[in-house]
Amino acid sequence: MGRGNRLNGVAVLPQGLETLGCDELVALGAHGVQPLRRAAAFQADMACLYRLHLQARLPFRLLREMAVFPCQGRADLYDGISNALNWEQWLHPSMSFRVDVTGTAPGLNHSHYSALQVKNTLVDLQRELWGERSSIDLAHPDLALHLHLNRGGAVLSLDGSGVSLHRRGYRAAMGAAPLKENLAAGLIQLTGWDGRMPLVDPFCGSGILLIEAVTMALQQAPGLGRQFGLEGWADFDRELWEREHARARQRRRSDLDLAPVVGYEQDPLIADQARDNIRAAGLDGLISIHSGSFEQQTLPPGPGLLVCNPPYGHRVGSEDDLEQLYRLLGSFVREQASGWQLWLLSGNASLTGALRLKASRRIPVSNGGIDCRWLNYGIR
Repeated sequence: MGRGNRLNGVAVLPQGLETLGCDELVALGAHGVQPLRRAAAFQADMACLYRLHLQARLPFRLLREMAVFPCQGRADLYDGISNALNWEQWLHPSMSFRVDVTGTAPGLNHSHYSALQVKNTLVDLQRELWGERSSIDLAHPDLALHLHLNRGGAVLSLDGSGVSLHRRGYRAAMGAAPLKENLAAGLIQLTGWDGRMPLVDPFCGSGILLIEAVTMALQQAPGLGRQFGLEGWADFDRELWEREHARARQRRRSDLDLAPVVGYEQDPLIADQARDNIRAAGLDGLISIHSGSFEQQTLPPGPGLLVCNPPYGHRVGSEDDLEQLYRLLGSFVREQASGWQLWLLSGNASLTGALRLKASRRIPVSNGGIDCRWLNYGIR
């Protein structure tokens, strides 16, 4: 494929952030962007595809469409996969691979079974060509394949990241119920925070909301400092990649006079994890983490923005203890945060009632399969 040729792609997105995800794709140069369920379709040239991997904050995965073929069963799948790519170029036995399947086609109703058929097809071809075969690596494959089946057709794509893009590389430690980085970035985008007013997380955990907020305000590209599966593709263009890499590095703002960004965390061990994550993200000195409960803290001079993902009883905490926690949070913001905005991720409507505050916006999102609302309160 030449540099200027357009390819078809799909960005896999968090549920509830499809519109934001489309806006981000357009802003980074993608064309023909269409929202789908938990995804967006787009067209891009190779430079734009590289740029999306380095700079897009919201996708879990970016899939590059390689082949479309009719699929009415196993025989069609075997033929379609065999002819989808020049496998001699794309999958040498020294490379590992992984196959992910979504959707169904006649006789192919189980994704695990369909993935096994794809794997067996490729292994057969390799044995014919070389007399040996690739190994399967689910965690860090050299080539990540994605097959989508639908009503008698199949689309084979390559996953350019290999591992999910939400893993930015700065996060060694995870709390008990971690918020994924791309969802955190989307939630911050919805608040409109730009770095000019104080930002405080009263339940900061390992610091993800604050880190994503600051990297976004600084325009620090999330994909710098990590490896991507696309670097091993047969048509990888190193010169073009390095040009996009340099472009991503140059976007980081050094002129932004960042307002105070502060996290409170009751558990001292988790507070230390947050500090480690901040260092690993290259944000030392830009985010302060205070150990101790939020009620003991004093907010920086406002007005400002409070953001938080407090426990909601699905994975962490019992309902009775949590009701008291939400009551305390409601009292804290009424006493200390007059003129501020509070944004809170809620997976439990009865708990947010204990805040005794009235939400002005309720944005549905999914957090790890839990149906949640990103709630906005104006504090009087």
